[in-house]
Formats: sequence, structure tokens, C-alpha cells
Amino acid sequence: MAPVALVDCNNFYASCERVFNPRLEGQPIIVLSNNDGCVIARSNEVKALGIPMGEPWFRIEKLAKRHGIVVFSSNYALYGDLSARVMGILGRFSPRQEIYSIDECFLGLDGFNPCDLRAYAQKIRQVVKQGTGIPVSIGIAATKTLAKLANHVAKKRVQFEGVCDFWQFNCAELDALFSALPVSEVWGIGRRITRRLEAMGITTVQDLKSADPRWIRQQFSVTVERTVSELNGTVCIELEDHATPKQQIISSRSFGTPVTGLQDLSEAVCSYTTRAAEKLRHQGSVAGSIGVFLETNPFKPDEPQYHPSLLIPLVAPTDDTRLLAQAALKGLERIFKPGFLYKKAGILLMSLCPRSEKPQSLFDNPLVESRSAKLMQIMDQINRTMGPDTLKLAGSGLQQPWRMRRSRKSPNYTTCWADLPTVIAN
Repeated sequence: MAPVALVDCNNFYASCERVFNPRLEGQPIIVLSNNDGCVIARSNEVKALGIPMGEPWFRIEKLAKRHGIVVFSSNYALYGDLSARVMGILGRFSPRQEIYSIDECFLGLDGFNPCDLRAYAQKIRQVVKQGTGIPVSIGIAATKTLAKLANHVAKKRVQFEGVCDFWQFNCAELDALFSALPVSEVWGIGRRITRRLEAMGITTVQDLKSADPRWIRQQFSVTVERTVSELNGTVCIELEDHATPKQQIISSRSFGTPVTGLQDLSEAVCSYTTRAAEKLRHQGSVAGSIGVFLETNPFKPDEPQYHPSLLIPLVAPTDDTRLLAQAALKGLERIFKPGFLYKKAGILLMSLCPRSEKPQSLFDNPLVESRSAKLMQIMDQINRTMGPDTLKLAGSGLQQPWRMRRSRKSPNYTTCWADLPTVIAN
């Protein structure tokens, strides 16, 4: 049985905003969703005020002013780049790394001395903080489910100083700790399952750990049964050293203002296809079909409603942005109807397979495919180096009045030359 660590960035989006603005340290921070709609991230100071996740901005705007809350629009370019830097540093500390989300990753600690793990974890925290400015908490245990739980304890209880190592607990100490934790804190136990468990008298982590796994499976599913086994130290969820390629890639956004014309919709669909194609190439896949969809605002039932979608099979699987955009725009023309206030558009890449396993066809032209691959490689390299959309299809438009609202967005400090911080020496 080998230990596993879960490293989780603390209040990640808020921490990212603080990296290049140290004056924000200790101040309450909120990050808003697309179009500045609702709360998607909170600093600890905001959590202490009782503002919940998902709260619409218009409901708390006065409260934010009263408490001096600093509000940001979401800056995914900044968050994504800082996440990549954090994950790159964490990868140096173990040959086995599973990036679980933008702000979390598991590290396999096979072969490490269990007696030294806490000191090693503190070293990880120090190096990540020094290299990126992002604070992290670390939970260490025998299984991924226990490591997630240990990470929760590390964050909530200051005496652990950001690291909780369940390997250092004896059975009685773990039982006492688990008896004080609500069952909802267990990884994979959502609200619906929590309500059912509580109705059965299973209210704490210890209650769930002590439950009969076979009975749990009968009442719920094999997934919850595995959770119980993991709480008892049996590994059921293996560490995934390599990211599993996505089976579908979606790219969509709500518009800053309602869109009525085909031209603006075409620009948006072309732009979203470009973004999805970049992700497709990044994971080394090609798409065999592409879907396009439109949505009016379902929260305004007095307005005419229309929610069309269409799936377009491709002549041959491809990762070429131009071919994917061409197909998406043809689909858009078929589903577009004038007279509606469109709130959202998007595309969906489907029938994905690895580029190396792309089916061969009599109509394949190796020369054309080689040129396409080189062009896409150059396009991706320029955009990685110079910033997103430095090189893009003309069909994406220039002014893009349909773009989502982000009136409080911080600069792209790490991905845009124009936004680099300026230091002036006296």
C-alpha cells in the first residue's frame, strides 16, 4: 500500500488575482462567472461573510460595496497559465502525477519514507508558493478518497499548517476525527446521496466507513461501495498517470448582449470552433463530426424561444480549424432563424479518435494533410507564444461586439505582452 497525496490550490482564482497585486492580501475577493453573472470563487474573507457560491452578482452588489469586497471578472487565461506553472512544479516531486482539475492534482508517493512525508509536503508547499505565489494545501493517505478528505482537514484546521497526513494517525485518532466530519465531506458523496444516507442514520464519515459495503451497494451503487472501501484503506480508484483523452470537446459562451444577426453568430461560432480545435490538437485527436447549437434566454419566457441544434458528419476526421469552422458555419446557416434574441451559441466536436488511428480513405491526399498539419502547428505555436487569437481566422471577426462582458477583468499578466507588469526603479 503506497501513500498518495492530493495537492489543492487554496481559493485558486482569488489567489491568482493576488499574485500580481500583493495589496489584495487579506482583502475579501470575489470572482464572477461569464458576463459577470454570479459568484464562482471567493476568498476566505468572503466566505466568512456568508456569501454562497453561485450567488447572482446583482443580489450582493450593495453588500460587496459595504464590506469593501474587491470584485473581478473571470480571467481564464491567467488562471490557466498559473495552473500550468503550479502543475509543472508539482510534477518534479513525483514521477506519478494525475492532474485532476485546474487547481488539484494527485501525486503518487510510492517508495517514499512514510515518516518523512509531512516534511516533504511542507517542502512542496514552500517551492510552489515561491515559484508561483499560489498557496496550496496537501492531504496524504492510503487512497485517493482518503487523500481528498485529508486535504479538507488540512484546509479547515490551522493546527495542521496546510498538511494533513493520515499515515501519522492511529486507528483511534482517525475514528475520532471521522466522527466529527459530516458525511457530505466525502469525495463523491453529493447532496442527493447525503440526504439518503442521513435518512438512514449515516451522518458522519465514520458512519459511512463502518457501513457494510455490500449493503451500501444494494442501496446505492458500486461507486458508493468503492467509496466505503477506500475509506477503509482499500485502493479502488487507481492513480491515472496519463490524462484520458476527452471523448467530446465543447466550446460555448453566453453573449454579452443578445444577438440577432447571422453575421455576429457566424463570428461567434467560428471563434468557438477555433478554441475547440486547439484543444483537439493538444490532446492529439481528430474529430469525425461537429455539432452546432443556438439558445435564446430560457429565463425570459415572455420572449420567443428557440433552441436548435444540428450534428454535421465530416467527410474525413480532421483537426484542421479551417475545415471544422467551414462545417460549423454550414450547420449554423441551416438552423438559424431571424426574429429571435439569441443568448448563447456553441459547438461540439464528436466522434473523436487519436490522430495516429485516423481511418484511411481513398480520398486522402498526403501532401494536403501534411501542409494542413504544418499550418496548424505554426498557428498554435504563435498563439501560445504571443497570446490567444494573435493568429486567427478572419471569420472570427475583429470587433466582436457579441463577446461576453468582463468589465472587471484583471490584465493577462503572463500571456499578453501588453499586459506585462511594469516596474519602475526610483
